[in-house]
Amino acid sequence: MKIDLSDYEAGDKFDGDYDEALQALYERLERIQVAHILHKRPAIIVLEGWDAAGKGGIIKRLTAEWDPRFFEVMPIAAPGETELAHHFLWRFWTRLPSRGHIAIFDRSWYGRVLVERVEGYCSKAEWKRGYDEINDFEAQQIEAGATVVKLFVHITQEKQDEELLERLDDPWKRWKTGADDYRNRARRADYLDAIEDMFAKTSTKQAPWTVIDGNNRKAGRIAALTAIADQLEAKVSMEPPAIDPEFEKMARAALAAKD
Repeated sequence: MKIDLSDYEAGDKFDGDYDEALQALYERLERIQVAHILHKRPAIIVLEGWDAAGKGGIIKRLTAEWDPRFFEVMPIAAPGETELAHHFLWRFWTRLPSRGHIAIFDRSWYGRVLVERVEGYCSKAEWKRGYDEINDFEAQQIEAGATVVKLFVHITQEKQDEELLERLDDPWKRWKTGADDYRNRARRADYLDAIEDMFAKTSTKQAPWTVIDGNNRKAGRIAALTAIADQLEAKVSMEPPAIDPEFEKMARAALAAKD
């Protein structure tokens, strides 16, 4: 099914009690993380989207109630000299989650077919080959038992400008923005073309793209967390394993013992 970003620009407010809905998602996501730990299932969550679209806020709330020992957030920046000396996927292989862990990628291997394509950091042959390489890479992770969830957070140019201005005006938020944001902004049409191709070529049956309307922050966060919870929950047993009867017998005897 073709993904049209113009379908995700309404920016409707969240219809309900935001704090109540968020708390319910916290509790649901906490159980989902425990299920991954207990059943030793790895998961990979990819967040792509426009600069200032709210990816960081989504990640902050996604992990609010998670045990930090069993998840990792991977903020992906431009590759370094050592990384450039290898295939573009090399640096992501080293960041994949172990069993029972969840890895969250704030930007990802999709840089090959987005920023690297648009800004000319790789050749046309390289980014065109990248689609199949990415699909194979994700298929390998799924075959190995991982769940792959991919979200693209979309905002309009008007909303992006509003967010960039807020970051510019607030001295405590200026660290979030830089010249790259404005270079990317100037090439929005080129990025739209690249995004359209990315959806068409990498939204697979096993790892489809989910687009989030981020034009209203609260509604976008609830939609993103719900989508992540739905997709993770569908791939892991939510039944805790039975207690070892010998352990239970020992533990209850120890607790019942009197000094």
